[in-house]
Formats: sequence, C-alpha cells, structure tokens
Amino acid sequence: MPHELPAVNFTRAIVRPPGQNFASGLTSGEGAPDFQLALQQHSRYCDTLRACGLELTRLDADPGHPDGTFVEDTGILTARGAILARPGAASRLGEIDRVGRVVQSFYPDMQHIDAPGTVDGGDVAQAEGHFFIGVSARTNDEGARQLKLLLEGMGYSASLIDIRTSRALLHLKTGIAYLGDGIWVIAAAIEGEPQVLRQLNIREFVSVDADEGYAANCVRVNDVVLVAAGYPRIAEALDRKGLRPLPLDMSEFKKMDGGLSCLSLRF
Repeated sequence: MPHELPAVNFTRAIVRPPGQNFASGLTSGEGAPDFQLALQQHSRYCDTLRACGLELTRLDADPGHPDGTFVEDTGILTARGAILARPGAASRLGEIDRVGRVVQSFYPDMQHIDAPGTVDGGDVAQAEGHFFIGVSARTNDEGARQLKLLLEGMGYSASLIDIRTSRALLHLKTGIAYLGDGIWVIAAAIEGEPQVLRQLNIREFVSVDADEGYAANCVRVNDVVLVAAGYPRIAEALDRKGLRPLPLDMSEFKKMDGGLSCLSLRF
C-alpha cells in the first residue's frame, strides 16, 4: 500500500505544443485531429497550469516527432530526483535528447532507463511515496525493473502492474488516477480486469463508467482536478468528494490516444 507522505505541490511543468505533423502520430484511430483546434486546446491547458500556480518551460514543437506533445512519456520527475524514460515506440526515441537537456537543467543528477529497457511515463502512477509501474505494450519488463530499482534507490517503494491482457489500456494511467487524500479514480477497463485490480490493492475508489472511460485520465494539480470536458458523471462524482473538477476540452488529443496527464511533465 502507498506510504503516506505530504501531497506534492507542483510549481513547474514542461510542455510542448503539437506540431504541424501532429496527425501523423501513433494512434488506434478515431479520426484525424484538427490541428488549429489542437493548438487552441493546448494553449488553454497551458493557461490552466499557469492559473494553478505553475511556471511553464515551453519547448518548441518538434517537426520530426509528431507525438512529441505528449511529453509525460519521456520522464519521471519526483521530489527526490528525475529519471529520463525510454519510450517503447521506436518512432519516439528521438524525443528523449531535447527533453533530457531541459530536465537536467532542473535535476543535474538525472538518471535514465537503458536499452533494452523501455518505459513510457504514462505507465507510471505515483501515490504519495509509492509508484505503480505498468508493464504494457510500451513499458517492457526490463524497463519496469530498472525503474523500480531507481525509484527504490531514491527511497520510494514501487510495484509492477501487468496490464498487457487489457486491450483497452494503452498505459496504466489510461485507466487510473491518484488524486491525493486516498482518492483514486478507476476506469471500467481496470475494474473488468480483476488481476490488475488485485495488484493495485485499492480499497476505495471513484468508478468511471465505460462510456466515460477516457475521463479516467484526470490530473490533480494543486487545488484543482483537471478532467476532460464532456464527461459529466465523473466530474459530479469528484465534486461530491470535495474536489474541484475543472473540465478541459481534449477532443483532438483523444483522437491521438493522448490524455490530460500526457501533455506535461509536472514537478
């Protein structure tokens, strides 16, 4: 179970807007995104992070890497240190260098995942002092093993969660979110995988109905919870928990298999 530590108060985030080739990125297919609308949605996302008190480091769009806007997959940033990830899709390996240089300016002793290990940051869910690491199509056993050892070296605990049997989950955080104060959000895709739920060992959570599953990827940023717009039941459930849901339109990023957490590295 998670170790109880003070909740993280984010002060910074690294972001990167989508590039002109955004529609060429990896996706399971839900229609081509509208590039101009994606830029508007990303701008609103950044404005919201600033309103939450975060100072942003904004990278230029990367014309060589259409998935580059999903910066979360390139690193794991903690209060005790940073680990540069190694994305599981070969087309994304070129994103690491630029993000790594920026991360190292904040974390001079940054560590990293070595080949043949792969880790996508979207597979890493922190709950206070414990990290759940999803073993998925993008994060392999070797990468998860390396990450677990690195986190334990920082004084955290970590456990591996195998989600490869679930076709509905690209990443672990596709289906779960930890919002602090012992509150979890769990998608129906996770509830339908008893072996995954057992590994998580979560006793109390807010369920997300199957037709609102995309909204399970919500993010607590200091005093508010960012949640995808258009999913009223999860927003109402969070509000009943005394949280402050703030809906953001994510339609164009959803088309590219991206969610709210994917668009920033928060620390």
